[in-house]
Amino acid sequence: MCQLLGMNCNVPTDIVFSFTGFAHRGGRTDTHHDGWGIAFFEGKGVRHFVDHQAAIASPIAELIKRYPIKSTNVIAHIRKATQGHVALENCHPFVREMWGRYWVFAHNGDLKDFAPALHGPFRPVGTTDSELAFCWLMQSLREEFGDGSSGTAPTLPELHAALGRLVPQVAAHGTFNMMLSDGTALFTHCSTKLCYVVRKYPFVTASLSDEDLSVDFSEVTTPDDRVAIIVTEPLTTNETWTHFAPGELMLFVDGLPQ
Repeated sequence: MCQLLGMNCNVPTDIVFSFTGFAHRGGRTDTHHDGWGIAFFEGKGVRHFVDHQAAIASPIAELIKRYPIKSTNVIAHIRKATQGHVALENCHPFVREMWGRYWVFAHNGDLKDFAPALHGPFRPVGTTDSELAFCWLMQSLREEFGDGSSGTAPTLPELHAALGRLVPQVAAHGTFNMMLSDGTALFTHCSTKLCYVVRKYPFVTASLSDEDLSVDFSEVTTPDDRVAIIVTEPLTTNETWTHFAPGELMLFVDGLPQ
């Protein structure tokens, strides 16, 4: 299956170190070679990069590893196709607009007999079960909270509660590890594998498990910085990663799980 990488922090931070290790799993240290993608929130905008090439061979991935784009919310994905052929339109993460802001989604897993009726503005472009699930979640949230014409949007606790009702309906069809963000926070759900680490003061040196690379975060941070990294499998060998429980839906805000 695919693998997920997310970052949520209290100040704009680059994800170069974590993405460098993660990208190696896209064809070098693992077999996720059917495309990849990453999305960075910057203010109200999103920088969105996808490629149907393996991350390890993609010139765009090389750019991301060398270009320190800073963001408070990032979602990345490396693909091992289960549904949908290898093509650009099937690469995660997917992006949609709702309530005047962008939403970004990525999924790891395989959904069987999942064929919800779509009757609103959200429609898949590609042929993956993942994009279909994203469109259904967006449709369901819009049905519950309105189209935003009133000028208001649901609060994070309201969204968390709504997703707590909706996500199990999708997960009932198979494996549904996912990440979802509107740029203000990061929602994560674990069916099988997901873990996180929170980097905060006092910062230490971290060493990647997929690449001979270490970073002393005390040299590139301030005592007020706080960064949560969420990933399918731990990225480093010398940090303590907390594993999600199966079925757990967790919200990250300002670098902390809620």
